Amino acid sequence: MATEQLNVLKALDVAKTQLYHFKAVVIAGMGFFTDAYDLFCIALVTKLLGRIYYTDPALNEPGHLPANVSAAVNGVALCGTLAGQLFFGWLGDKLGRKSVYGFTLILMVLCSIASGLSFGHEAKGVMGTLCFFRFWLGFGVGGDYPLSATIMSEYANKKTRGTFIAAVFAMQGFGILFGTIVTIIVSSAFRHAFPAPPFYIDAAASIGPEADYVWRIIVMFGTIPAALTYYWRMKMPETARYTALIAGNTKQATSDMSKVLNKEISEENVQGERATGDTWGLFSRQFMKRHGVHLLATTSTWFLLDVAFYSQNLFQKDIFTKIGWIPPAKTMNALEELYRIARAQALIALCGTVPGYWFTVAFIDIIGRFWIQLMGFTMMTIFMLAIAIPYDYLVKPGHHTGFVVLYGLTFFFANFGPNSTTFIVPAEIFPARLRSTCHGISAATGKAGAIIGAFGFLYASQDQKKPETGYSRGIGMRNALFVLAGTNFLGLLFSLLVPESKGKSLEELSKENVGDDDTIAPTGV
Repeated sequence: MATEQLNVLKALDVAKTQLYHFKAVVIAGMGFFTDAYDLFCIALVTKLLGRIYYTDPALNEPGHLPANVSAAVNGVALCGTLAGQLFFGWLGDKLGRKSVYGFTLILMVLCSIASGLSFGHEAKGVMGTLCFFRFWLGFGVGGDYPLSATIMSEYANKKTRGTFIAAVFAMQGFGILFGTIVTIIVSSAFRHAFPAPPFYIDAAASIGPEADYVWRIIVMFGTIPAALTYYWRMKMPETARYTALIAGNTKQATSDMSKVLNKEISEENVQGERATGDTWGLFSRQFMKRHGVHLLATTSTWFLLDVAFYSQNLFQKDIFTKIGWIPPAKTMNALEELYRIARAQALIALCGTVPGYWFTVAFIDIIGRFWIQLMGFTMMTIFMLAIAIPYDYLVKPGHHTGFVVLYGLTFFFANFGPNSTTFIVPAEIFPARLRSTCHGISAATGKAGAIIGAFGFLYASQDQKKPETGYSRGIGMRNALFVLAGTNFLGLLFSLLVPESKGKSLEELSKENVGDDDTIAPTGV
């Protein structure tokens, strides 16, 4: 039997866009800014780490991270993120969104600082402690995914909910860009303060003892904006949907939202049982009947998206080196190579990554989630094939511009597409008491894809005849790009299962106003 939506939730759904919406975007968004900085800044400094800790004077080439170490350094934070998404997603539904929101930020700040203070000067000690702290850094980052998405979803009105959740996620783009800017500034400052010859002239002097400070500063710098938002996270009231629908305290929910909305909301005398509605749990028969297909859609599309997205993001530097956009390592000193890597990635972020996020913000509540995701996967498939088919031509000198343009467009449509929508949809379509958990499961499945991308692409893209030192033969970069195109196409097919949530209340989408015996209308397109 259908039930009426609570007055406090009706008030939130029809509330005009006002200051508290933007405040919530900034508070939640700065967490994502830090998340992106922390997860992706490591890709900027791995070549520098290889030079500092693994250069062998007897060899005629700069050092690089051994295959197992490179995989661990790039992938360990993703493993922590996966665990954090599952744990904090579940905890957010058990203890409340706000109750654990501050803890994830503290964990991120402390572990980010500790990563930069990794112990010792020997490779084994530094890499071991770096991986340890980055795992727990990822654990905190993982908690931010379900909590930030759920909080913003439950605070927003139904007309502009997609815009505000997308704006929170779009801060990831600024975090990636900020990482490249910090790297450019720090590496430039040290290059000018401590000039060094190229590797081929003097291998030892090309690194310089100061380089060890550079990567540590870069890794730690992202904690500053996140730490500044801690106070405001703690001042946010618990979301009305958690307080009313899960805790069963509609009086408190009404009081909190009256203050937030700065308007009087009529109070209802609703008992906890009425407020919380159904009691069926995750993976119960009733859950599978109502949301089983939804969970399959959100998990599969996020998984397939992250295989491609993280493969491209974490190994941009390797791709740029192989196409000749960055000069051979031995012609540069350590900090010049770092500077050039950061400059190349900044260009991709500025021209492709960041605009894609904000196109989603602008159009998510006009076009809708379903069509943006479908379009994004389609264009990613097309542009990846456009790179892979003429790959041998595009990597020749004089043709790099075409490669970079096509590569940048894949990032644009990843972010004006499934990278944004896979984050938004799980925060809208599941019932309040399982919303954070289901978002965490969806995000964790995505991170499983990211781990496969981070570990698999590095090995798969190795040359079939002459792999890099320490690696076995792979299928080659061109074939690896074909595999990513196929992954994007599968994402397109599974996107057909994703429901459209534009303009609907969370209770309508999650069927929380529908009794077990009622006919359940489909929410899809």
